[in-house]
Amino acid sequence: QVQLVESGGGLVQAGGSLRLSCAASERTFRRYPMGWFRQAPGKEREFVAGISSDGGGTGYTTSVKGRFTISRDNAKRTVYLQLNNLKPEDTAVYYCAARVQPSVSGGYYSGWKNYDYWGQGTQVTVSS
Repeated sequence: QVQLVESGGGLVQAGGSLRLSCAASERTFRRYPMGWFRQAPGKEREFVAGISSDGGGTGYTTSVKGRFTISRDNAKRTVYLQLNNLKPEDTAVYYCAARVQPSVSGGYYSGWKNYDYWGQGTQVTVSS
């Protein structure tokens, strides 16, 4: 079982930045595509960004392209999400997720059903 622990959330003014981290418990972390999702009050969980197991493939939802960057350090078993130029509509609980089922080499995944393990989430609040 993979345990994921997010950190780095907080309260920031519009235009500010945050860096979220997600640390994994498993040594096999390097095999797993990873993703970041978010859920705002009253809304469904939505895909934010995904990254392939080797970090060579990344993808983003349209609303965050050019502002957010996903990356990973397999030696540290950690995936990151850099959030720049934050907007009030980015306010949500952010979750990281790991896909442990067989995956396409170099691929990332956007649908939440493609992931098997989830962290507990970290709150990001952007004030206007």
